[in-house]
Amino acid sequence: EEMLALAETVKVLNDDDALELFKKALPSASSSLIQLKVSKASQKARALQMVHAAAQKSKRPQLDLIAMALNGKAVGFDKIIKMIDDMVAFLKKEQLDDDSKKEYCDTQFDQSEDKKKELDHSISDSEAAISEMEGSIEQLKEEIAALDAGIRALDKSVAEATEQRKADNADYKDLMSSNKMAKEVLGWAKNRLNKFYNPALYKPPPKRELSSEDRIVENMGGVVPTEAPGGIAGTGIGAAFVQIREHSQVRREAPPPPPETFGPYTTKDEQGNGVIAMIDLLVKDLDKEMSEADVMEKDAQADYEKMLEDASTKRATDAKSMSEKENAKADTEVALQEEKQKLKDTKLDAMALAKYTSSLHSECDWLLQYYDARKSARDSESESLVNAKAVLSGADYALVQTTATVRTGRFMAPRVQ
Repeated sequence: EEMLALAETVKVLNDDDALELFKKALPSASSSLIQLKVSKASQKARALQMVHAAAQKSKRPQLDLIAMALNGKAVGFDKIIKMIDDMVAFLKKEQLDDDSKKEYCDTQFDQSEDKKKELDHSISDSEAAISEMEGSIEQLKEEIAALDAGIRALDKSVAEATEQRKADNADYKDLMSSNKMAKEVLGWAKNRLNKFYNPALYKPPPKRELSSEDRIVENMGGVVPTEAPGGIAGTGIGAAFVQIREHSQVRREAPPPPPETFGPYTTKDEQGNGVIAMIDLLVKDLDKEMSEADVMEKDAQADYEKMLEDASTKRATDAKSMSEKENAKADTEVALQEEKQKLKDTKLDAMALAKYTSSLHSECDWLLQYYDARKSARDSESESLVNAKAVLSGADYALVQTTATVRTGRFMAPRVQ
């Protein structure tokens, strides 16, 4: 830049109009401006030396063309200076391109790094969420299976309790029916004994009620046949029981002989009253047994109904809990599939980003690695070319002050060539 400034200054001061002006303004004989002819060959040699120095660093074909122009004789300085100006402009544009590309690469690398961190964080979150949801699903499966097994066991226990209640109730009804029938038989026996031992206490059987058809037969002088009483020993008591018993005894063995119930024969009154008292005792035992069985039946039925109520409440609670857990499991499975798809998409994005980053490295690594060296070399080339232009611009004229003494003082100090 200094040499360029000096060259432009010398060119202006050596202009014909400027020299004519100096002759009028500086008439003193002791001061004079002498125009010296400068050798073009020496200036071309200096400029060529500078161009060669720049060419050795960059190996650019444009510099070789400028050097060839300086070596030749056909090309004037104006054209060579134009070539230098074009080359300097090209270097500036090239540097601007490198600056822009470096800024682009730095920005893209920063954005890619930020995006990579975001994707890595998203992948980590998705993997953690998937692991947590899979654990939740397994836990829900176990809880649902436990509730289902509990409900099945509860239903089974209720069914067993129901069967047991039915069996106990059937036993109770059978006991009550048998005891009632036994009381009737004992009552018949007591009444029959009273007929003999205590006639005043005897109760005759109710008269037979004739049907309308039998009444017509009797009124007409006919005889209505009397059916033999059935039941136990012809008493008419427990006819159905006797039929069932006879049917069930088809495959049974003959019963053992009855136990001895009476002692040696006594008088009529003693024996009769003793038997009647024994019958009363037996009836009393039957009444006690029936009363106890009735209380036990009521308690058992109450316990059974309470068990059913508790079982129904527990079953409803467990069924509701199982339904809620199944819904939660279904929702978690949907969320799991969505999270897995999100993870898959994120990994695809990460792969695409890695591919892009790889291409970015291929595009930018060389420039970023050699940016400073290229800028330094380009600055050196530009400086050499500017210096060469300065030399060529001041090649025709040189302004030298030999012993200039002016009225106001010195104009320019002597310069040694």
